Amino acid sequence: QVQLLESGGGLVQAGGSLRVSCVASGSIFHFNAMAWYRQAPGKQRELVAAITAAQNIRYADFAQGRFTITRENRQTTIHLQMNDLKPDDTAVYSCAAGVNHPEYNTWGHGTQVTVAS
Repeated sequence: QVQLLESGGGLVQAGGSLRVSCVASGSIFHFNAMAWYRQAPGKQRELVAAITAAQNIRYADFAQGRFTITRENRQTTIHLQMNDLKPDDTAVYSCAAGVNHPEYNTWGHGTQVTVAS
């Protein structure tokens, strides 16, 4: 069983930067894809970025050019570097893991990112 623990959320001013991280522990050998999703109040959860063990990456349109997803530590840790943050980026950011994108079966509890205008 895989456990995911996110960290790095917080409050930032518009135009600022923040990095959130996710560490996987447990039986990590059986998953290939990891991703960041976000959910804002009153909105559906949406994909932010995903990365596979082979470093295949995809971004949501809103993340392209501003956010960067990376994976390291023998595939157990992913980071999301977020630049030029906007108030619309305010959400709970959650880490997910699974065998293939977008079939994620393991989720972290999430970390709050708040962007003040």
